[in-house]
Amino acid sequence: MRLSYVFTGLAAAAASVSAHSTVWGVWINGVDQGDGQNQYIRSPPSNYPVKDLNSNAVACNVNNRAVPKTLKVKPGDTVTFEWFHDYRDDEIIAASHKGPVVVYIAPTSSNGAGNVWVKLYQEGYNGNWAVDKIIATHGQHSIKIPNIASGQYLLRPELISAFELANVAYSSNSARGVQLYMSCIQIEVQGSGSTLPSGVAFPGTYKYSDPGLVFNLYESSPSSYVIPGPAIWSGSAGGSISRAGTPGQAPPSGGSGGSGTVDKYQQCGGIGWSGATACVSGSTCTKVNGTFIQSTKAIMNQQRDRFADYYYQCQ
Repeated sequence: MRLSYVFTGLAAAAASVSAHSTVWGVWINGVDQGDGQNQYIRSPPSNYPVKDLNSNAVACNVNNRAVPKTLKVKPGDTVTFEWFHDYRDDEIIAASHKGPVVVYIAPTSSNGAGNVWVKLYQEGYNGNWAVDKIIATHGQHSIKIPNIASGQYLLRPELISAFELANVAYSSNSARGVQLYMSCIQIEVQGSGSTLPSGVAFPGTYKYSDPGLVFNLYESSPSSYVIPGPAIWSGSAGGSISRAGTPGQAPPSGGSGGSGTVDKYQQCGGIGWSGATACVSGSTCTKVNGTFIQSTKAIMNQQRDRFADYYYQCQ
């Protein structure tokens, strides 16, 4: 195989990955909770989309399983989700991936299965696509925690990419189809409100016949777009697309081991990091997750050094 073909393949793979997105972090009332990948976010193994609407991955993406941490919140708190390609403070998602943003909630005890998902927020096209607005706010959008009963819940933010491949259903052509990006965040609500009502099921709610899931972006009026799924729950406290801050500006509350030390598996350095860098006894601040990005970006001559030290974690 000619070397140029290898480089072309790697560059194409990098470009494809760069088009996609996943949730990397959460803010609570403007306070950065740190990198949440596989910590309080049930992170998928990659930023690739879910396209099969009948797959169990529609609930919490691939690799849905409990993770070590749960974020504590109260009714009225603002929870901000943060989307990026490959690491915190990276690009967000390709501008061609236009579409809406939605947020659901379900009891953690359900593990996302059954008629449990209640819609808290949605935004589609209102002069601009929601995804375009999220790109402008550096990958951030927010919801307010509604007045619900104490307990553990999963928050499910989702970007629905209705770009050029979405004019044909995945069931008709697996190379095409709408692209769904979602992650589930573990939270514990400390409140005394009402129990969540019955919700909808993933998979099951989204259909290949839904006009918001098979949409011709270039031949249809954006204002005609219909966001798929149920109506927003009447008990929702709302949400918005706005920016909470820059990753690393403030270490998460309770995230350090005391006296400027960082707990095991928490961030201790990298681009934009201004928090503590000393790890608790028995762990070392170690670079993680950089190999693929560094090599493919270097092939495309895109600031190789910038990607060498983007994220460190106590291990």
